[in-house]
Amino acid sequence: MLHTLRLFLLGVHFLVAGAINMVIVLIRPFNPDNSRLCGRVYSLPALRFLGLDADLQVDEFRKLNSPCVVVVNHLSNFDLFIMGSVVPRRTVTIGKKSLRWVPIFGQIYWLAGNVLINRSNAAQAKQAMLETTEALQKRDTSIWVFVEGTRNLGKGLLPFKKGAFQMAIAAQVPIVPLCCSNYKRSMRLNRWHSGKLVIRALPPISTAGMTLDDMPELMERCHAQMVTCIDLLDAE
Repeated sequence: MLHTLRLFLLGVHFLVAGAINMVIVLIRPFNPDNSRLCGRVYSLPALRFLGLDADLQVDEFRKLNSPCVVVVNHLSNFDLFIMGSVVPRRTVTIGKKSLRWVPIFGQIYWLAGNVLINRSNAAQAKQAMLETTEALQKRDTSIWVFVEGTRNLGKGLLPFKKGAFQMAIAAQVPIVPLCCSNYKRSMRLNRWHSGKLVIRALPPISTAGMTLDDMPELMERCHAQMVTCIDLLDAE
């Protein structure tokens, strides 16, 4: 019963938050700070509806004042509600072009200034990557990437896609790993206190002076740090 009630409330909240966020993005379309505001509207009430005790270890992360590439583990469709409240200033995400046609949410996502790419079209995907690199270098904008490229569904951190690291090296901006504990495995929505989650930002990894030849080592280093961190968060 409680599980069903929570999902119902979450659905109603999604529609109400969508209406609020639509107003935000229509007033200031494509503003790179829209994602931070919209994320909070989606996330802060949702964490209460879900009954999760959230330990957000991101105070310095939220204060980031220079462009970076944020790499995040992707657990489930709940991530919008779980992680939306920690998006730092002037940060946009990269998503599939098909998201644009999801009613209400897709239009909000597009007007929030996020980058939509067609992964099946190599030329368009490459052009999108060039545009995000320019945004990192010249527009004081950071990029948020679910670095596994798909949801891991609580089965552990998957291998990383290259795009985030290519962008960071091309723009010579740091990689900032952001780790979320495996709430997918432990969350019990039929309980009053449905579980605990911890989100922790790791220190930035500099890409200064790196070339694409350094990318495999950079990816391996970042993956190892995130695996270690997620294991520690799960233990907490």
